[in-house]
Amino acid sequence: MPVSPDDPVEKAANLAYSYEQSRGSCPQCVLAALMETLAIGHPTVIRASDSLAGGTALSTEGTCGALVGGMLALGLLTGRSYENFQQGDKKRRVFVPAQKLYQRFVTEYGSPVCKQVQEAIMERSFDLLSPRGYAAFEEAGGHRDKCPGVAANVARWTADIIVNEL
Repeated sequence: MPVSPDDPVEKAANLAYSYEQSRGSCPQCVLAALMETLAIGHPTVIRASDSLAGGTALSTEGTCGALVGGMLALGLLTGRSYENFQQGDKKRRVFVPAQKLYQRFVTEYGSPVCKQVQEAIMERSFDLLSPRGYAAFEEAGGHRDKCPGVAANVARWTADIIVNEL
């Protein structure tokens, strides 16, 4: 069945792809795409997510920044509020949708860790903090199509959870 060009899920995926290709910072790309298509989030959350790109501070050792962006979006909608946190309320509903996104990501890429995602999509990982490593990452398609594809998938899966389950 063809997808409507007005479908917010596909709009979010397309925006995330385009942003990752042209601007980088995978968590920001996912969050901006979701904010612009589903009206969730805030520019300060996008700003705060920037240090989480490239597996946290470009280390590639942490969780993929695109996945972090999707998790943050789900947390914005279903996470425990500051008031509930202050009251000690332990009832939280964020984990069911977050687990769905996490499991879908791990099923697709084999791991949530940036370095291992790079290995899955580019057959090796890169030292994003070194000029040579970053150049090799770009040459391998890092921002041409590889990481934009990951960002698009996360935005698509997150938007699908938001639109169809929340």
